[in-house]
Amino acid sequence: MTQWVYGKQVLRQILSEDGHRPLRICLAVQDPEIETLARKANVPLEYVDRKRLTRMTGSEHHQGMAAEIQPYRTWPVDDLVAEKHGQYGFLVALDELEDPHNLGAVLRTADAVAADGVIFKKTHNAGLTPTVAKVSAGAIDTVKCAAVTNLTRTLQDLKKKGYWIVGADMDGQDYRSLSYDFDTVLVIGNEGKGISRLVREQCDYVVSLPMRGRISSLNASVSAGILMYGIDAARFPLK
Repeated sequence: MTQWVYGKQVLRQILSEDGHRPLRICLAVQDPEIETLARKANVPLEYVDRKRLTRMTGSEHHQGMAAEIQPYRTWPVDDLVAEKHGQYGFLVALDELEDPHNLGAVLRTADAVAADGVIFKKTHNAGLTPTVAKVSAGAIDTVKCAAVTNLTRTLQDLKKKGYWIVGADMDGQDYRSLSYDFDTVLVIGNEGKGISRLVREQCDYVVSLPMRGRISSLNASVSAGILMYGIDAARFPLK
């Protein structure tokens, strides 16, 4: 079953990248850049009106352009482990993160810090959808994702491979107190409930962000972004 992705940044990304070639591009506006990229990639172009494009995509936020694609690919966890981009391995694991906007933002930051991949559960977790694709601004095509049945067992397997599990939770130690000079799996929990008990039991460290103002918490993807850059400093130290 095919999917629709939409928005200029998303279409620009998939038409410029090798790998996730669209089946067709549908335009409700004239856009010379997208039209040129589609022709260079030999992707069929179809011109439709905005109402039809809204029906096709199920959204009014398509910016007048959409691409029909095959479902996004997921990878085995071992493939993520095999591809270390920095001095240390770095994976992000999502424990029932449900908001697709949060997943898209996590993927975008994961691309920015050259994380080796993102792991999430097949159930009770946002998956790779058109909304995620749009929010990720193309990172859904550049960051390898693994969908697993049992996140606890996956973390156990990663520990056997030498990874240290760092969970993010409100009552953890200051995230700056760790050096992150080891292969790391950063675990981000559910937007409301945080990390589940079984997953937390697998964590070697639990870290938190200091909150000095009146607000007691941050959005999950914002917290994830800050923590990812904290880990990035160890993987790509200043010369």
